[in-house]
Amino acid sequence: MALVNIRVCGLCCIRVGLRAYATQPYGVTGVQQDDRPVFQYVGQHRKPKEKVFVWGFSYTGALGIPSFVVPDSGRKKPRKHQLTPYRLDTEQKISSAACGYGFTLLASNSRDLTKLWGMGLNKDSQLGFQRTQKDRHKSYDYVLEPSPVSLPLANPQDTRVVQVSCGRAHSLVLTDSEGVFSMGNNAYGQCGRTIVEDEVYSGSHLVHKMEGFDSRVIQVACGQDHSVFLTEKGSVYACGWGADGQTGLGHHNKSSCPVLVGGDLAGVKVQQVITYGDCSLAVSTDGQLYGWGNSEYLQLASVTEMTQINSPRLLPLRSLGRVRQAACGGTQVAVLNEEGDVFVWGFGILGKGPNLSESAVPERIPATFFGKSEFNPTVRVSSIHCGLNHFAAITEPGELFVWGKNVRGCLGIGKHGDQYFPWRVTVPGRVTDVACGVDHMVALVKSII
Repeated sequence: MALVNIRVCGLCCIRVGLRAYATQPYGVTGVQQDDRPVFQYVGQHRKPKEKVFVWGFSYTGALGIPSFVVPDSGRKKPRKHQLTPYRLDTEQKISSAACGYGFTLLASNSRDLTKLWGMGLNKDSQLGFQRTQKDRHKSYDYVLEPSPVSLPLANPQDTRVVQVSCGRAHSLVLTDSEGVFSMGNNAYGQCGRTIVEDEVYSGSHLVHKMEGFDSRVIQVACGQDHSVFLTEKGSVYACGWGADGQTGLGHHNKSSCPVLVGGDLAGVKVQQVITYGDCSLAVSTDGQLYGWGNSEYLQLASVTEMTQINSPRLLPLRSLGRVRQAACGGTQVAVLNEEGDVFVWGFGILGKGPNLSESAVPERIPATFFGKSEFNPTVRVSSIHCGLNHFAAITEPGELFVWGKNVRGCLGIGKHGDQYFPWRVTVPGRVTDVACGVDHMVALVKSII
């Protein structure tokens, strides 16, 4: 940490540091040598601090700030909407986050015994059994602050949580060595276990370890009421509700255990699976995009005029170039190619102004919308994300841009109105990852302050 001396004149004193310290005399005429301040700056070797920021609808407890829901002495009314990023006070190093319908999961990839926390709506035990203070046999329906979620791990100290994903009322937890665990509502088989008629999910202790994959699962994705999995071999599995064909299993029925997805994906090695609503996508290792499920909003219009596809189809989108990543919400789709260009289509606020609300073909969002200019010619988008009705993009410098329906302030741009073009969210630090939900968001940030 470097100490920098700043000379103080008789007219003014410019303070730009963080803290002043008394200096040793070094002989400057006309100045009291012991009174001149020395300011401590953040050094170039200072390690970034990992922080978590939340915003959007807070009344379910999904933001993890109890005083927003139950006001403290300084505020008389609850704060239902947090319109700008708010730092979540957590001592843990959070490496993965997911936003469900009114709830949030946070995970750490450390070897600590506690490595998973939940907050928000828990009426279906999507956050596990959260024992109340008054009765150890009852579970909270709402969790107002990040609370530990217990996992039935055989070797808890040697196992790390790699990723979490949240649907409408169920959650998936991916570990590095003990597979996938599911929690919450299983009415359609989305948790990958036998469907029990009239099962009561509230207050359930059940955390299910999923089986039946051809190799280790490396990625999970929750739709509304279905689940999709990607294995180390590049195979895709799915289970849950298939009424819109979103499981891709060639039928419209429920599936209570993970089944290998075929169709055009047969023999194809996949690098990413994506879903959030009732449409599912997969990106192959050679940069091709595949889709299945709901196409009522033109998500899959490139291969069908029907509103549903129950088996994966290769989407002929050659003008996009090689696809690196994709995202899909309830009615809209976005892809990111290897050049860092973002393309969108579907229905809703797509990011090119109020006049474009529907498109059956990919529309490129100009790179200037993400900060590219003659002064910053190398700015590129590094990742894209999608909530139910909005998009998010992170650039290589770590800036976060959002656009779409601003449901209950979920965009974090300081207002309630919708956003028709990408808009930069003011976050103090470099954004490394973001999770989008229905009406709230979570950002993982590295900050030097």
